[in-house]
Amino acid sequence: MYPSELRYSEEHEWLKLEDGNRARIGITEFAQKELGDVVFVELPEEGTVVNAGDSFAVVESVKAVSDIYAPVSGKVVEVNDALNDSPELINEDPYGEGWIAVIEVSDVAEIDSLLTAEQYQQLVEE
Repeated sequence: MYPSELRYSEEHEWLKLEDGNRARIGITEFAQKELGDVVFVELPEEGTVVNAGDSFAVVESVKAVSDIYAPVSGKVVEVNDALNDSPELINEDPYGEGWIAVIEVSDVAEIDSLLTAEQYQQLVEE
């Protein structure tokens, strides 16, 4: 159900490692369904340094406002500006066009502490 090439946080973020130490981050299908229709995304600023577990973005839906937490430590090197005009991309394509940011990971070993697709599936079924 969840893409097996991604890693997942217990806070419902996904991470896709790209180009060595760059990680694309977004929220999971489960998270976007729980939130309902996303109406606004507060993106991090490029150049922001984050620690794993830090809130680095905010997603506002018709139901709630939710912090998005960095699953790994590093520097934000790219943000998905398309979400400024089309926040609904998070609902429509959470693993594709609805990504939130790219972080240059400071310690790639941190990724090993994230959940596999199978582990995440078990988490959301509990």
